[in-house]
Amino acid sequence: MKNSRINIDLVLKNAKDSKRERTLGLFDLSIMGIGAIIGTGILVLTGIVAATAAGPAVIISFLIAGFASAVVGLCYSELTTSIPNSGSAYVYAWVAIGQRMAFLAGWTLLGVYITTTATVANGWTGYVKASLSEIGVNLPASLMASPSNGGIINLPAVLMILLITLILTRGTSESKIFNNILVMIKLAVILLFIFVAVQNVDSSNWTPFMPFGVQGIFSGASLVFFTFLGFDALATSAEETKNVQKTLPKAIIISLLVVTTLYIVVSVIMTGVVSYRQLNVPESMAYVLMAKGHNVAAQIVSVGAIIGILAVVYAFVYAASNIVMSMSRGGFLPRGLAKLNQSSKSPNRALWLIGSIGAILAGISNVKQLATISNVGSLCVFFLISLIVILLRREQPDLQRPFKLPLGYTIPILAMLFCVILLISTTLDAWITYLIWLIIGGLIFMLYSRHHVDFEQASTQDENLGEQDGEAAPEQSVGSHS
Repeated sequence: MKNSRINIDLVLKNAKDSKRERTLGLFDLSIMGIGAIIGTGILVLTGIVAATAAGPAVIISFLIAGFASAVVGLCYSELTTSIPNSGSAYVYAWVAIGQRMAFLAGWTLLGVYITTTATVANGWTGYVKASLSEIGVNLPASLMASPSNGGIINLPAVLMILLITLILTRGTSESKIFNNILVMIKLAVILLFIFVAVQNVDSSNWTPFMPFGVQGIFSGASLVFFTFLGFDALATSAEETKNVQKTLPKAIIISLLVVTTLYIVVSVIMTGVVSYRQLNVPESMAYVLMAKGHNVAAQIVSVGAIIGILAVVYAFVYAASNIVMSMSRGGFLPRGLAKLNQSSKSPNRALWLIGSIGAILAGISNVKQLATISNVGSLCVFFLISLIVILLRREQPDLQRPFKLPLGYTIPILAMLFCVILLISTTLDAWITYLIWLIIGGLIFMLYSRHHVDFEQASTQDENLGEQDGEAAPEQSVGSHS
């Protein structure tokens, strides 16, 4: 099999003629990005990293991770405006390198999005359990934890993922309203924490500022980088975005600026109100408020976390389904997964596949180990994205680039350097888990994908992939065009 690259004209035609509804504007995309990034990170990880890795200098850790995300985000912006296709890194890799790398990029993204969904859902169950117990409601422990944690099934996590999937099958025009509301609630909760807790800041708690030294700051940056995962999910929404060439870059940058600012402000206040040594707790924001007697505000923050975390699951299930749909178009996965529902114009088969796998993992698996795929996998994809910017500039100099990075190759090289530094800081267990995921993907590629890849089918338009009332539309012949 020849490791061929797909013709970029076919990809651009596919994106241009897509029948998916273009309903997402700048506000919708910015909210989606903010919602995907702000989740368990700011609600949980900020305190834990301060307590165990960086101390009050977690502020610098966030700055480093935020800057690394920004330079990667700029690379994404050039690619998404040049090739506005929902496949993200999968499509970019197929155009610039070849189908083997395209499959590995897509498979890695699926691992990142699915395991992040399951991990976030498990954290969500913890907030639900804690909030219910505070009002005297105690659900059976066996239904609140996976078998590896002494239970039978994590039922709340399962039901939550399936509910979000059901909402997404209604189409982006309806589900985006639901997501926007969730994110606004989450932002309101964070602002409430800032407004209440800032009154109790004591600057003496910031001494010593770097208890773990410079190494602790970079270790912390590697850990908190996980909290920035999600801005890349915006690249998968290209076919549903209005005026994509201008809207997507702005949305990526806006979401990263807003989130980085909030992370820094929250970490400054959190480490200023109590000693960093006390923050190694799962509900650090609520803990800080309760430590100073703000019990009502703490309860509101907990309830807001329960509601707001739903937006993270929404973003990752949505992004993963778009990757499945795009890979199915090219034959890497069964082509039927690319079918769109005629009424909602959403890839319902792909949505239910992703939602079901995520729900199963969240319900019965030890997702803590699986979640390591997210960090290693995303950094590998970000490295690849930055490399592709350089390759496409050399191989496709005449490609229209509505948004082009300044300073030549400086920004993509800087992005690759950051990815390498953060990858070096990851654990051996994380690498092993990621390699196992790649081996599984490699088997699928060898046994199925390489026998079904077809350039022409990759460009077949969405109107040939519709379904109405559960009936699939007739399949197009290999190489057909609409």
